[in-house]
Amino acid sequence: MNDYLTNPDKRFAPVAHSKTFNRILDTLALRTKKVLDLGSGYGEYLIHFGPDSLGVTSTVAEVDYARAKSINIIKGNVELIDQLILDKPFEAIWANNLFEHLLAPHTFLMKLKTVAAADTVLVLGVPVIPRLAWLMRLSKFRGALAAAHVNFFTRESLKLTVERAGWLVKQIRPFIFTNYFLDYLASFLAPHLYVVAYNNADFKYPTKKLKEWQNEPHYHQLLNISQSTPSHLTLQVET
Repeated sequence: MNDYLTNPDKRFAPVAHSKTFNRILDTLALRTKKVLDLGSGYGEYLIHFGPDSLGVTSTVAEVDYARAKSINIIKGNVELIDQLILDKPFEAIWANNLFEHLLAPHTFLMKLKTVAAADTVLVLGVPVIPRLAWLMRLSKFRGALAAAHVNFFTRESLKLTVERAGWLVKQIRPFIFTNYFLDYLASFLAPHLYVVAYNNADFKYPTKKLKEWQNEPHYHQLLNISQSTPSHLTLQVET
């Protein structure tokens, strides 16, 4: 395990041979899609996505490693994704083991819409608190409580968080089984789930939320995003 953490080269083979990751690649046709890989690490997932895919990381060592290996990764803060100069839109957005670390998950999900097309698919891999709380006595189920995590989700709260930020959730599953029904059943106990959601280009905040936020400049960016189409983001709220 220590070698895996200290030697970036050791990260690539486990990902390439991961049955879970390969199921996701095949199910969502990510091998041919232009994917934005957020929190991309050294590029161990990125290299399996389609042409023109791009990784973003805030870690200088990961960017330097990627450049040396000709892997397309740039340095940037994923929570400021709207401020990065990117060749957008992307057909898919991949973020595994990232969401639980973010300062502002809702804002992050909203900002993703600025780099998405109307049919962009979002894949979020997130450790979750199991429905049966006693399972957390087992180390396998305590991943969600890692010291570096600042957000904590159950299967249900994860689904609502994604939906309330303008994404249409199609699946929440661990991709343990190829059979969707078996995988769906496993999702209620699995310690790590993948949300598969599509950009809801028609998303608007409800009237009550608009009234709460319309006079607060801090929220105007989110209101602007919700009132704009993926291909034409313009200022909609007067300041």
